[in-house]
Amino acid sequence: MVSARSLSTATMLPSPAQLLRNRIQQFHQRIGGRHWFPHVPLAILLGLGGFWLLQNDLGRHWRHIADQLLNGGQGLHPALLPPILIGLGMLIMAIGLLFRSRLAWLMALLLAATAAISMYFGQHSHAHLLIGYFILMLALLVFAWRQFDRTSVTASTLFALTSVVMLLVYATFGTFYLGSEFHPKVTDLVTALYYAMVTMSTVGYGDITPQTTEAKLFAVSIIVLGVAVFATSLTAVIAPLVTRSLQRIVNRRDKRMQRENHFIVIGNTPLAINTWRELARRGHAVTRLLRQEPETGIPDDVDKLIGEPSDGDVLRKAGADKAQAVLAMLDDDSENAFVVLAVRELAGKARTVAAVNDANHLGRVQLVQPDVVIAPQILGGELAAMLLTGEQVTADFVMKRVFQQPANPPSGSAA
Repeated sequence: MVSARSLSTATMLPSPAQLLRNRIQQFHQRIGGRHWFPHVPLAILLGLGGFWLLQNDLGRHWRHIADQLLNGGQGLHPALLPPILIGLGMLIMAIGLLFRSRLAWLMALLLAATAAISMYFGQHSHAHLLIGYFILMLALLVFAWRQFDRTSVTASTLFALTSVVMLLVYATFGTFYLGSEFHPKVTDLVTALYYAMVTMSTVGYGDITPQTTEAKLFAVSIIVLGVAVFATSLTAVIAPLVTRSLQRIVNRRDKRMQRENHFIVIGNTPLAINTWRELARRGHAVTRLLRQEPETGIPDDVDKLIGEPSDGDVLRKAGADKAQAVLAMLDDDSENAFVVLAVRELAGKARTVAAVNDANHLGRVQLVQPDVVIAPQILGGELAAMLLTGEQVTADFVMKRVFQQPANPPSGSAA
């Protein structure tokens, strides 16, 4: 007979925090959050921040300022350059965030911090609101840093172009505003652009030379920034290409099995290892899904995947939507339950098996309704007590106690 403690654990409800986490995860998967959250909202917020910054400083005079730029920059105040560069940089990096680029994320972080500092020390209308907005932007970017882990050639190219354009604008307009401190004097933007390009590239023809201390320091800053920007931009564009080439070479050597009609064993517990070993010994195709690489390593001939077990993208990559069965055998019973929910969201044909390590969690795991609940560790204590007290142990009893049936458990009879 089932004891009162067993009945109470079977009917025990999950805690409010677990229910909330479960519902949030289900809602996130139902609306397809993995395809657009959080990178799309963050990209929109960054773009709006850049637009707000430009609107706050330029306002309705943006056409007049654009005409001044096109007509040689006469009368354009140098204080307008920082917000223009930062605002345009945010608009461009917002595109990079859409690709989940780590480089775009880093640039967005720097631009948001620079904008907040600029608002704090400058004289701007609505400065307090903008500072609060950019601080919130910083917090959201830091909170979501794990989501930006890709090396995109497109985002790297955007970074390179943005860096070069910003440096070019800085060097050109800086030369133009310090034009009287050069010999001969720089009186138009074309000459300023020429000097900026010659100095940035460290060619240095010597036909235009700085005469004052300010002009010399400005020329030094152009040279230092030019070398840094060109080197960084070149690395940012070439690195993803080299990385992809190396990955293709490695993938050719690693002939992964076709993940279809196979078994997925999740976890590195003794139960998971033994289950994987026995399935493989019987000739079945098995994929091991682990949160991290074990210290002892895994043989090269074992099909494995490293990732978050309850992540829908990771499960789909492991072929959970095409597998025969997914066996959640982690140390944490709640994580096994979340894996079952994530597999069900894939709407595949795979059966779900959830391991239970603690008798107090049996009822909670059964609430997610896996196809099979396996509880070998719970059985150990009960078998020991039965053997010591002389009770009869039958094969039918062992099977029922090892494989706890999650659906419609009897209320007053043996499980």
